[in-house]
Amino acid sequence: MNKLITLLAVVWIITSAFATIELNSYSAKTLPDITIQDLEGNKVNISDHGKNGKITVINFWATWCGPCKKELSNINELFADWQERYDMEFLAISIDDARNTAKVKSYANGQGWEFDVLLDMNQDLKRAMNFQTPPHTVLVDQSGNIVFTHTGYKEGDEYILEEEIAALSD
Repeated sequence: MNKLITLLAVVWIITSAFATIELNSYSAKTLPDITIQDLEGNKVNISDHGKNGKITVINFWATWCGPCKKELSNINELFADWQERYDMEFLAISIDDARNTAKVKSYANGQGWEFDVLLDMNQDLKRAMNFQTPPHTVLVDQSGNIVFTHTGYKEGDEYILEEEIAALSD
């Protein structure tokens, strides 16, 4: 019995240490210096969006991802209010490959999204941000620090994101 308690205590201590290390290294993370494109083919350095003094929300999505499209549709309904209430910008970054650029542009334009849509055709930014599947949302504070990430989508997640945004604007 004592061996079991000792083993559990050691596992808990090790797990806590790694969790603390991960949290500390994550809290100082900023956007990488990677250039992607907008829908017109203009180059955009993503790290510039972390240096403009605004709250920045980045959402990685794909045309083949149903939850992504639902999330972006729901966020678009709230976006005008968010922009008015918080000094923020929202970037929807497609991770579709170069063969689907026309499909992304057509889809995004057809949705009437009020936010910027960018293309990560080679998935360089996706790799640098170290996530596997969309939708993946990243919240960047006014100083350029990544302060919140979330992978996946279920109805109502946009309100959790808004709470995080509101906390930064206080």
